[in-house]
Amino acid sequence: MSFESNPILDKLPSHLKQYIKPQNYEDYSAIDQAVWRYVMRKNVDYLSTVAHKSYVEGLKKTGISVDHIPNMYGMNRILKEIGWAAVAVDGFIPPAAFMEFQAYNVLVIASDIRQLEHIEYTPAPDIIHEGAGHAPIIANPEYAEYLRRFGEIGSKAISSAKDYELYEAVRYLSIIKEAPGIPPADIDKAEKHIEELQQNMGEPSEMALIRNLHWWTVEYGLIGTVEEPKIYGAGLLSSIGESAWCMTDKVKKIPYSIEAAHISFDITKPQPQLFVTPDFAFLSQVLEEFANGMSLRKGGLMGVTKLINANELGTIELSTGLQISGIFTDVIAHENKPVYVQTTGETALSYREKELVGHSRKEHGSGFGSPIGKLKGINLAIEDMSPRDLKAYNIYEGETIILEFEGDITVKGEIITGTRNLMGKIILITLRNCTVTHGKNVLFKPEYGLYNMAVGERVISAFNGPADLSSFDLVTHEISSVTIKPAKSEARKKLERYYEQIRHFREGSNTTISRNKVFREIREKYPNDWLLSVELYELAKNNSDDGFAQEIRAHLETVKLNNPNVGHLIDDGLALVDGHLVS
Repeated sequence: MSFESNPILDKLPSHLKQYIKPQNYEDYSAIDQAVWRYVMRKNVDYLSTVAHKSYVEGLKKTGISVDHIPNMYGMNRILKEIGWAAVAVDGFIPPAAFMEFQAYNVLVIASDIRQLEHIEYTPAPDIIHEGAGHAPIIANPEYAEYLRRFGEIGSKAISSAKDYELYEAVRYLSIIKEAPGIPPADIDKAEKHIEELQQNMGEPSEMALIRNLHWWTVEYGLIGTVEEPKIYGAGLLSSIGESAWCMTDKVKKIPYSIEAAHISFDITKPQPQLFVTPDFAFLSQVLEEFANGMSLRKGGLMGVTKLINANELGTIELSTGLQISGIFTDVIAHENKPVYVQTTGETALSYREKELVGHSRKEHGSGFGSPIGKLKGINLAIEDMSPRDLKAYNIYEGETIILEFEGDITVKGEIITGTRNLMGKIILITLRNCTVTHGKNVLFKPEYGLYNMAVGERVISAFNGPADLSSFDLVTHEISSVTIKPAKSEARKKLERYYEQIRHFREGSNTTISRNKVFREIREKYPNDWLLSVELYELAKNNSDDGFAQEIRAHLETVKLNNPNVGHLIDDGLALVDGHLVS
């Protein structure tokens, strides 16, 4: 993998590194640099008055320049000082992976940049959104800890099978909306597909709910009071259109609470309402309130059922600390409690996120099943029995025993040995010649081999992913759609060269360029391009060449007439130049 590492990135597990791609800084064109510069100058000018104070302070701390697209390596050197790092990825990555990166204090940055035609907003994640939106705010310690904690909790949220289908659909739409030359009918079809999926999602999963919280805070959050809010959400900080729109009375402001988890969002449209947190600490308070309702902390029958519905690799933890990781396919319940759980396919057993020796997915390649709970008529759970108690109940090496559990689960076999945790509690009992039944239904036969019975009275946790990351091969992600890189026409290449010449002139690396000649070429051969003319106007004003400046202004008025949609962008660009000179 071609990326420059640092101590923070070195800690990333391999299954996250599979999403990282080189930034390829040399691929940014001069037009891309001009788009970055326009958005950043406009944002800094406007956001300095409406964004949380951490934004402007964070721009300096994270080394983000107004004039140049940030280089990931340079950002990493500076982010390291505040305990974070950044990596480049290709557009949207799966939500669980995105959040897990956050848990490692790593900012995921989609390294592509929006087209000039989408300068105000793009549904596709890009370096303006990630670099200029997310990065500055993490310089605030309280917010940075919220982001890390959110990633830690969010990556454990259980998804539904439909969540991934929706993710793929949103990723595809974001790609084709940002790509030039895509027929409108294709975009309409992709949007309708997402609408259909959203209308048929059923009961929202934990991942769907926590993604809502992420959207209304990290992406589109306001802070302060409902009457006088400030912006801190990256989606607002990176959108020169919506950052202004959100401050009007047309957008409803609501005090932030856990209820935001149940408010869905549409990435393709401006948000009709936004939530206002009084401070960053309150974000963590709501997050913990949400986490208290997750299977991660509640476990139980509901947690196991959610894992079964997800049909993805997940883990349950028993009250002894034993963790079972695999794809859960069945559960037997009694009095609303799980009394037997079953996985199918490769399964691993762990304790405190460390795989137990002899209990990897190789040893449990065809699944794992075990009773959970108490024995019939015995108030003392097996996990709470002392060695003397265990012997009294014949749960002892070499004994052939019949264990009758509540819920009509029976285990009959010869005990070989037991495995204990660090506190001395027995967490696993291994038997030979074992038969396990539920009523008349046989769940395990002696010919299957040794039977490993998990010990635990309750399921105290259920969460996404394996307990021990090294237990499974997680480097399996296949991207179904990639960012479209269109071939550039000769005319486009020539336009980029003009942008580059003006950039070099402004930065002093080549002051022999004839700005008047470039302007005439733009006016005649690229009559719809407006951004380079705005940059030329800036140079003319800075050099007190009022005649040239007025000539450019007149041309831009013509561009506005021919393309009213960019009129406000031109006006804002000119006002930015004039206002800067006045100040």
